[in-house]
Amino acid sequence: MGFARTCSVALVGVEGVPVEVQAGLEPGVAAFTLVGLPDKSLTESRDRVRAAVVNSGIEWPQKKLTVGLSPASVPKSGSGFDIAVAAAVLGAAERVDPRALADIVMIGELGLDGGARPVRGVLPAVLAAAEAGYERVVVPESSAVEASLVPGVSVLGVRSLRQLVAILADEPAPDEEPALGRRPDPSRAGLRLPGTTDATGVMAGILPHETVPDLSDVVGQRVARTALEIAAAGSHHLFLEGPPGAGKTMLAERLPAVLPPLTRRESLEVTAVHSVAGLLPPGRPLIDSAPYCAPHHSATMQALVGGGPGVARPGAVSLAHRGVIFLDEAPEFSRHALDALRQPLENGHVVVARSAGMVRYPARFLMLLAANPCPCGRLAREDALCECPPSAIRRYQARLSGPLLDRVDLRVEVERVTRAQLTEAGARGDSTARVADRVRSARERTAARLAGTPWRSNAEVPGRELRDRWPPAPGALDRAERGLERGSLTARGLDRVLRVAWTVADLSGHDRPRAEDVGLALQLRTGVPSGVPVSIGSFT
Repeated sequence: MGFARTCSVALVGVEGVPVEVQAGLEPGVAAFTLVGLPDKSLTESRDRVRAAVVNSGIEWPQKKLTVGLSPASVPKSGSGFDIAVAAAVLGAAERVDPRALADIVMIGELGLDGGARPVRGVLPAVLAAAEAGYERVVVPESSAVEASLVPGVSVLGVRSLRQLVAILADEPAPDEEPALGRRPDPSRAGLRLPGTTDATGVMAGILPHETVPDLSDVVGQRVARTALEIAAAGSHHLFLEGPPGAGKTMLAERLPAVLPPLTRRESLEVTAVHSVAGLLPPGRPLIDSAPYCAPHHSATMQALVGGGPGVARPGAVSLAHRGVIFLDEAPEFSRHALDALRQPLENGHVVVARSAGMVRYPARFLMLLAANPCPCGRLAREDALCECPPSAIRRYQARLSGPLLDRVDLRVEVERVTRAQLTEAGARGDSTARVADRVRSARERTAARLAGTPWRSNAEVPGRELRDRWPPAPGALDRAERGLERGSLTARGLDRVLRVAWTVADLSGHDRPRAEDVGLALQLRTGVPSGVPVSIGSFT
């Protein structure tokens, strides 16, 4: 009986599980059996592998063939096991030395012509292989750059099964045609899931620098710009309410450029999620800037937090991991979809339960909500253009639940832009570059203070830790504590005010929050003027 084994990786969410691919040949009627809890697409690999082997000019073994995927208790899906299955079969048939396969992880799909085709999730799969102690990985050539992001792993990119067999058998490698340069590579056609095109509003920092809109384009909105800067410096969630055309969407689109670049660890986390979702653009395997996701208000709960039929897929909150998710017209979203955001807002991850098991996706993002004051959007203090009945206004505003809004640190009423503001020459605030510099400096102060802790931003620090380890100046919390006694603030709200106050202090260069820092944080949460300047940078 011929026997050979090699390795591959099964993805459960963005976490990989090393899988041993075993192939056994024994006398009997020629048959091909695949066991180990495969799904439909993996079961079809029997026909793909057989055709790929034959069309590569290699003789298919005419014996009873059994391929096992171990551990058998882990569900396995997708076509990423094709190369490993083909190599194990050829090792059992002694076309290649079985000993050369034992310590190699193989990831990739095979075409019927024997060509190696890329699959989704190469980066998290290679990360799992490296954590398990494997040092050599075989992937399709078009995925080699992505796989090489993992340190300590030797990556072999192959164009075809023929090339892989020649390398393993120490034979001259055949000449293979390079990937198409003038047309889209058809081998990458299946990497994007249906509905994950540019229309979804997902942007992973892939725009050229010169096309990024500048914050100085926003006219007026001094309070909203200040809140946006604080949100970026401390990863605080922000709610903008105001009439249409006031600049809410403009502010949201400029927020990702204000955020600092991702660290190496954060880049790998974000890239892993986008790799699983099939959103990595060709030629850019590593996402190094904050992603931006703006789903439409008709998005379902599964589209927001993940799930869907079959294998659970990452939702918008996971695609916005370490970046920004913008929910425009927030009251128009489904109430169930909005309330499902509570878990990722609190825990920084999403757990999707399915009959085959639970999938965990990272989801630590900065949420920006935008809403009109009423269904028609014309409700304002200075005029009476709104014709919505009071009952309709109450129903509209009640669509954002209290528990959800209680998790939002900053709430700003965006005023309508006046003619004077729009036509006055030079009436602009700071540019994106200047605001980004202040945000980066504030983040550096935060990082120095939180060094040695599991937290990276002020928004992540528990309130108890802030009160015990980093207390504010004496008397700084008096006004906020009075609000807690009157019931205008909850205990969670008081903690969030303290977190925002620390961010204001970091932006202002204070060693700890002062009364004016807490006053600004309290005003930006409750909307009640506190007599402190609502500005951090220069604003003319």
